[in-house]
Amino acid sequence: MTSKVLHSFLEENIMDLKERGLYNEIDPVQGANGPTININGKELINLSSNNYLGLATDERLKEVAKNAVDSHGVGAGAVRTINGTLDLHIKLEEKLAEFKGTEAVISYQSGFNCNMAAISAVMDKNDAILSDELNHASIIDGCRLSKAKIIRVNHSDMEDLRNKAKEAVESGQYNKVMVITDGVFSMDGDVAKIPEIVEIAEEFDLITYVDDAHGSGVLGKGAGTVKHFGLQDKVDFQMGTLSKAIGVIGGYVAGKAELIDWLKVRSRPFLFSTAVSPADAAASTKAVDLLIESTELNEKLWQNSDYLKEGLKNLGFDIGNSETPITPCVIGDENDTQKFSKRLNEEGVYAKSIVFPTVPRGAGRVRNMPTAAHTKEMLDKAIEIYKKVGKEMGLI
Repeated sequence: MTSKVLHSFLEENIMDLKERGLYNEIDPVQGANGPTININGKELINLSSNNYLGLATDERLKEVAKNAVDSHGVGAGAVRTINGTLDLHIKLEEKLAEFKGTEAVISYQSGFNCNMAAISAVMDKNDAILSDELNHASIIDGCRLSKAKIIRVNHSDMEDLRNKAKEAVESGQYNKVMVITDGVFSMDGDVAKIPEIVEIAEEFDLITYVDDAHGSGVLGKGAGTVKHFGLQDKVDFQMGTLSKAIGVIGGYVAGKAELIDWLKVRSRPFLFSTAVSPADAAASTKAVDLLIESTELNEKLWQNSDYLKEGLKNLGFDIGNSETPITPCVIGDENDTQKFSKRLNEEGVYAKSIVFPTVPRGAGRVRNMPTAAHTKEMLDKAIEIYKKVGKEMGLI
């Protein structure tokens, strides 16, 4: 029998979330997550996927994944440090190091795991972390897990970062100080000021950490935000995910060989969680190969991104200051945001509402993610639906 205390807690709080427009409905997808998706038997233009380059359904990746199942089985069978490190994992890490322009790479089961693993493996209660206020939840949780002093920095405010770095270092309270930032901020689509961050880090001897989950495959002709600025030799930790532009699942940290060696013996998700499957490792390697060989998918992504942005902006939607394919339509009120998303869905566009706690209260938005797999016809149809629903709701 369920505890009465638990039942009361859940009932009261779920009802509260629903009343405030903060309850998230989960919609199971029937079939593949491509440029269009099928939900409840209805085909919708999909503008909510992180599948930037369309690789999640790419036939070349599917083929190598199937071959890996035949040759290596469906699971790695153990943690990496026992006998779960397959030759496929080594090939993936070598290919990623080539792609990111670093000495070495360590791969993990997810991008979230990377931040939980890497931050706490290096930082502890005697250290401090300068963290951008809009950093991803996994960074926040990784910082908390480390028990280091977390010093919140105003978003992309270099004067605030410099002042707080100076204060932290000159206080003499901390053994090490890290500055950590997203490369691309996932809700607004703006890019971190990495050259300025590196300059401040060099002045105060800060450890530098960039979470490039939404930059890899997108910026730097696909190689990521750090490489876009040519600073791969200046950033200590480059974290990336294999589940967005790469189209598969997993994550990695790229950096100097000695850092990667340390993470292999001290980062807990690497030590205590079974390795990613052979199929995932092989498919990820193939995806990275494709990005090294050609920028075609990356160029198509940006063409589609620019086209959708222009269309929505011309209609009068507030699309913020995104510098990447992430295209928010900021609505504000949470209930209005949920209603807008639902109406888009009813008309044929799947664009998920994003509300607190993912974004601040009163900053609800529908977040659009054009991909390389979308056709111009799909985007034209989506823009027309935005026009219809926006006028209907008095948003434009």
